[in-house]
Amino acid sequence: MNQQNQMQQPKLPDADWAYTVLADLKRVVREYATAATESTCPEIRKLFTDLTNSTLQMQGELYNAMQAANMYDTSSPALRQDIQKQLQTYQQTQQQTQQFIQQRTAGQAAPFMQQSQQQQGAPAYN
Repeated sequence: MNQQNQMQQPKLPDADWAYTVLADLKRVVREYATAATESTCPEIRKLFTDLTNSTLQMQGELYNAMQAANMYDTSSPALRQDIQKQLQTYQQTQQQTQQFIQQRTAGQAAPFMQQSQQQQGAPAYN
């Protein structure tokens, strides 16, 4: 009877297994990328960067195999206009972020420069 129950249990299709592994690889890439960006030790950062890259490689290979086996439906093509608009938005955000960092960095460097000049006997200009 036990053998009969095992035979009657439905087997998970290969496509479902592949989707599960693909989803796990995507999740692992996000986790590794987060770990890389949060690590302060250069060796650990490199380790997580290397792990991210190798996991991305595996994810790409699995995706290609799934697509070749007709297990993965590709998304509809995006309009170039929509892509350009999104790219402009990202570029603006990047510029704003860089300006913010420069302002904060300049604000922190100014007191240090004044302190350094005062120690050397040079006049501090405000």
